[in-house]
Amino acid sequence: MNIGDRVRLMSGREEGIVTRILDQNLVEVTIDDFPVPVLRSELVLVAAEEFKAFGGSELAPSQVAAPRPLKPGKPGKPAAAAPTTTTTPSGSSTTPAKAAPAPPAPKGLYLALVQQTSELLVAHLINNTDADVLFTFGEERGGQYRALAADKLAPKTVSQPLGHRHLKDFDQWATAVVQLLPSQLNAPTLYDTLLKRVSFKASSFYSSRREAPVIKREAYLFQLDEKPAAPIAVPLTDEAPKPAPAVDPVKLRDQIADKLRGDAKTVVPAPKPEPVKAIVAPPHEVDLHLEALKPEGGTEGLSNTAVLELQTAAFEDALSRALATNMHEIIFIHGVGNGTLRKELHKRLSRNRDIKFFEEARKEKFGYGATLVRLK
Repeated sequence: MNIGDRVRLMSGREEGIVTRILDQNLVEVTIDDFPVPVLRSELVLVAAEEFKAFGGSELAPSQVAAPRPLKPGKPGKPAAAAPTTTTTPSGSSTTPAKAAPAPPAPKGLYLALVQQTSELLVAHLINNTDADVLFTFGEERGGQYRALAADKLAPKTVSQPLGHRHLKDFDQWATAVVQLLPSQLNAPTLYDTLLKRVSFKASSFYSSRREAPVIKREAYLFQLDEKPAAPIAVPLTDEAPKPAPAVDPVKLRDQIADKLRGDAKTVVPAPKPEPVKAIVAPPHEVDLHLEALKPEGGTEGLSNTAVLELQTAAFEDALSRALATNMHEIIFIHGVGNGTLRKELHKRLSRNRDIKFFEEARKEKFGYGATLVRLK
């Protein structure tokens, strides 16, 4: 028993399609578009010829399984044929009417899965249009995309095989992703790229079997351009571009000369550059206490963050001036406190490539409240 088989429940008349193999003894059967887990021992296979021979209720289109190829007969003998007559209530035999063939597929772009064996399908793209088509074919699984092929399809042609799929792994098939760009020489319109994702569901997959255009073989057929590509530009015209207005060369020369000479009355003298101020070296010992930075007061109400920003700004200014004036060393007095300012200064010093090293300053003078910085 395989995916796609038509089966009947032994305990009733319900019929459906095997859409998943759950385990060794349990399968999933889709009946009237509803999947139901059923024991294999409770199912019996239904041959397609049974309806021709004995009649019966046909399945809904979404339940029709792919016809399985008949086993070939022995050499020289044709395969056994199913009965082709039925008996009417009056006892006369009549030949049942043949089912109407499916209408031919309209013009368009298709993904076709063609059976190579009863279990193996091969994927093709079919261009049943009058335009060339650039395409990219790939697969998407778990949010990850992988491109498998890219090529150009001429009108009324089919692509090379793009991949194979096994019916037994139907519930594990990846989503097919196709990008299409129609193009036609001398066409009056530009078109946008088409992007189509095809997710395969058992309830609709088996009803998609029909004769594929171009290759004229039965296949599981999915149209990719149900919505035509939208035009992205206005139609092109054959009108020649309008020539640029003629320019008088003498007038143009005079205009350029006037711009080069300029008007003495409107010329604004350039501002004189301000003299560069000399950089003043900082003192050898820089006190970063708030009282030293703001001796005039006015620091009431400052938050701890504002105080830290004021102290680090003074530190950066003194350090940059010390480097610019080629000082060999400088001492920053930050105090002990809770150590926040000290940690911030040491973090900044460790990132500065112009620093040879830094260490605690003379403890006998500053204790642990100052840092000596040696400059390169």
